[in-house]
Amino acid sequence: MPELPEVETVRRGLEGHLLGRTIADVETLRDDLRFPFPSGFSEMLKCRVIESVNRRAKYLLIRLSGGKTWLCHLGMSGRWTLIGDGIRSRPGRFANGAPVGSGDGPHDWVIIHLDDGNRAVYSDHRRFGFMDCFPTTEEDSHRLLCGIGPEPTPNHLTPGELALRLRGRRSPIKTAMLDQRNVAGLGNIYVCEILHRAQVSPRRSAKSIAGKSGITDRIVRITGATHDVITEAIDAGGSTLQDFRGVDGDEAMGYFTHNFLVYGREGMPCLRGGCEGEVKRIVQSNRSTFYCPSCQR
Repeated sequence: MPELPEVETVRRGLEGHLLGRTIADVETLRDDLRFPFPSGFSEMLKCRVIESVNRRAKYLLIRLSGGKTWLCHLGMSGRWTLIGDGIRSRPGRFANGAPVGSGDGPHDWVIIHLDDGNRAVYSDHRRFGFMDCFPTTEEDSHRLLCGIGPEPTPNHLTPGELALRLRGRRSPIKTAMLDQRNVAGLGNIYVCEILHRAQVSPRRSAKSIAGKSGITDRIVRITGATHDVITEAIDAGGSTLQDFRGVDGDEAMGYFTHNFLVYGREGMPCLRGGCEGEVKRIVQSNRSTFYCPSCQR
């Protein structure tokens, strides 16, 4: 599933081509994705100017003229492809060779026609993604957005904020960090990397790390590692895993995979300087956790 850095990469790609454009027409080639499109979805978007392309956690929030917000979640395999004169975006192919993003592909479900003749095509062969459109004034109270925690960036997530959200929670720190109510947008890959950088065992309980009061050293390390990993991953264009592509269709854009220290490295030596441990894999909440028992305590 695309995590926050991947969604941010898509957001930046869309912003460069959609900002200020008017939506001339909308084609929905089926009635639903993961959920049905809201009634009158196409009409709600048509003739509106795209005023901003934002992100909250893993949600794209495209704000439109007339006080509307168009929400898009990429699910497991959703992607946007831009088509038009002067755009280097190119359609790609799924693993089975089926075309994607051309507007004629078997999994191309939404086509946005812009006033400059360009198109934005949403493709999703698993159809776990979804879209909604609602008044922008209802954004903070929207059922999908109202309970989300702070963004994992330096200007939002502080050690004090993280400690407050983890205090008293009995779940393992790995599980607690994946809970979107505690920190927005983090997924399995990046939490594994964050905890390794912070030298914190994923088995530790969240409450033992947060302590009963004040700010512990482990909380400070986790917060700093979160800032670093997310910033580096965004700068690298995310991590290319399975079906993820950016809006330019380029499979090779997710260079953060080259920086993985533990994720997917079961049985390999720990890459921390001076550590002679070996990366292990365990299962927590039905997800693989990769860590080094020697240096993560």
